[in-house]
Amino acid sequence: MDILAGGGVTSAKGYRAGAVACGIKKTGALDLVLLASDRTATVAGVFTTNKVRAAPVELSERVIKGMIARGVIANSGNANCCTGAQGMADAKEMAALAAARIGSPAEQIVVASTGVIGVHLPMDRIREGVPRIQLSPDGGAEAARGIMTTDTTPKESAVTIGIDGRTVTVGGMSKGSGMIHPNMATLLAFITTDAAVEPSFLQAATRAACAVSFNMISVDGDTSTNDTFVVLANGAAENPPIQAGTTAATRFQEALDYVAIQLAKAIARDGEGATKLIEVAVDGAQTLADARTAARAVVSSSLFKAAVYGADPNWGRILCALGYSGAAVDPSKADILIGDVWLMRAGEILPFDRAAAVAQMAGPEVFVRADLHLGTASARAWGCDLTEKYVDINGRYTT
Repeated sequence: MDILAGGGVTSAKGYRAGAVACGIKKTGALDLVLLASDRTATVAGVFTTNKVRAAPVELSERVIKGMIARGVIANSGNANCCTGAQGMADAKEMAALAAARIGSPAEQIVVASTGVIGVHLPMDRIREGVPRIQLSPDGGAEAARGIMTTDTTPKESAVTIGIDGRTVTVGGMSKGSGMIHPNMATLLAFITTDAAVEPSFLQAATRAACAVSFNMISVDGDTSTNDTFVVLANGAAENPPIQAGTTAATRFQEALDYVAIQLAKAIARDGEGATKLIEVAVDGAQTLADARTAARAVVSSSLFKAAVYGADPNWGRILCALGYSGAAVDPSKADILIGDVWLMRAGEILPFDRAAAVAQMAGPEVFVRADLHLGTASARAWGCDLTEKYVDINGRYTT
């Protein structure tokens, strides 16, 4: 697998993208994005489990069920959620506008929105904006900026792999900074590939990639109404369609997982007000579900996130989160490290070099490892520290 420096959602063959500022955001920043495949693509997706669901989520789920798509239209600055029948009509019109722009059926357009809840879309501005979008194979970076809300930086990743004698590219973009605690936060992620992929395997691969990436991050514990993760596979690499249980499937899954994890980590790193990325590795769990549950509990703990902000090596916060996570935990067997500093071993409190532990927490990335010594399962999760800036951002979000 080769990492493509500067790669993104249009790195794969046969994809074009672009974005414009059409006045949805008060700042005048890019806020309307179109991503198009030059040919019909197999599509798969995973969406929010929140029972309050935005109109574009409901509409896009129908597209996923059809397993075929030609593109994605997305806006930032307005979630089009809790907007009633008008909101669904607006989402359908966005699909129709995008379809007319790229020459496809409206039923093959994924629609995504992100931003403030409970406000109707300014459809007059969107109608004016869609024709102005200039689609280009180099438009991925522009599109990644166009889906940002409180994000401070665009999020992109791409790799190439060899499959059945063909070079296959997997690339994507994501957005998210606050309201991040996905259960599939305001989170949008779009990955494209020029591989040909059998539809049922693509859906399974998308769910598997989500499980190790977007479902393993947390900024603030809030699950969005608009979470959308979509994968398009257009077959432009002209490989035989990838099917489950093959070597090609294994290689493709590795590439998809890698891109999804990079995009997810970028979201965690860019959490609202964050100054540090937290990575938690849980080893020795009884089951994979336990490992994932325990790792997510630690990165989601407000107490531990605050401790990371203050570079306070309070290992009790870690052990406490493991204990209430719901995973099987025996505190008399657990090991805990921050960086390479042992804080607890086999349940025993260790004398440790506090200055060394503080130093491990002072940089931009903080690594925590917990070994439960109850089994062989492992998982990793990512989060960020909790700062005063998070409260400042969300105390003024609509004002």
